Amino acid sequence: GCKCVVMEVSSQGLMLHRVSGFTFDYGIFTNIEPDHIGPNEHKDFDDYLHCKSMLLKQCKHGIVNMDADFIDRVLEGHTCDIETYGVNGDYDFKAQDIKLFTKPGCLCVSYDLKGKMDFPVEIHVPGMFSVYNSLCAIAICSHFTENVEKIQTALENVKVKGRVEIIPISKRFTLMIDYAHNAMSLESLLTSLKQYNPKRLVTVFGGNRSKERRFEMGEVSSRLSDFTIVTSDNPRFEEPMDIINDILVGVKKADGEYVTVPDRKDAIRYAILNAKDGDVIILAGKGHEDYQEIKGVKHPMDERVLIKEIMEEDQVKAI
Repeated sequence: GCKCVVMEVSSQGLMLHRVSGFTFDYGIFTNIEPDHIGPNEHKDFDDYLHCKSMLLKQCKHGIVNMDADFIDRVLEGHTCDIETYGVNGDYDFKAQDIKLFTKPGCLCVSYDLKGKMDFPVEIHVPGMFSVYNSLCAIAICSHFTENVEKIQTALENVKVKGRVEIIPISKRFTLMIDYAHNAMSLESLLTSLKQYNPKRLVTVFGGNRSKERRFEMGEVSSRLSDFTIVTSDNPRFEEPMDIINDILVGVKKADGEYVTVPDRKDAIRYAILNAKDGDVIILAGKGHEDYQEIKGVKHPMDERVLIKEIMEEDQVKAI
């Protein structure tokens, strides 16, 4: 009885021919960044880009973000019909009059959709990336329904666990959980949030398996956040303080204020109890995960549960 399958096809999936033989009805290209380069992934960026572009050679209809970097190279040799979306050109689906605004416990964005469809859009997920993601969603949904109200309602109510997920505990400040676990994703997130002009941007995060990524994340957080709380993530077989010390090497390259609080629950507690009016606090790195891996053992740890416990233990009044 399945009528529709939505499949995320990675560049490696294309490179290793895991989807060879498929002809997709719709192939969607959102963006590309210089990531996934290494001995176990792609040998260089050109290879990564080439593998990404393969999708548009095995689908009937392509939906592409025309504002994306390297879009001309992605489109080289495509064999499908192309439908376009974006902000900076005359596209099939275009966002105009974009506004970033806040509501209690919510960072929002709105715009007027023009092109093949014409209606106002409001989303309760912050940042310009939400504009692009929603344009992409509208473009694909336009092939399945003409009901504008359904599309508007879905976009206004959409939430993804662990992706800029706002936990509404106070009107004084905004607390959110996000999976950003490398420098690139953290920089994208913090840059988006700075557009809302928070009183302070406070970032709580721990380590990464890669030492180099620890340095990079530390530098990004210190440069873009007003205050960084360095804590533990998944220490695995390492000592948490060794990971924290690696992060601090990067933190000290920029000029943001910081503290170290090795226990993650204590770090979240510190952020909540020391929050100032107008702060935006990001708990980065765990996102949807509900465990912490220590010495090869996964221990239950859900940040939503930790927040609830902190509110009860410290008798913090919600809202």
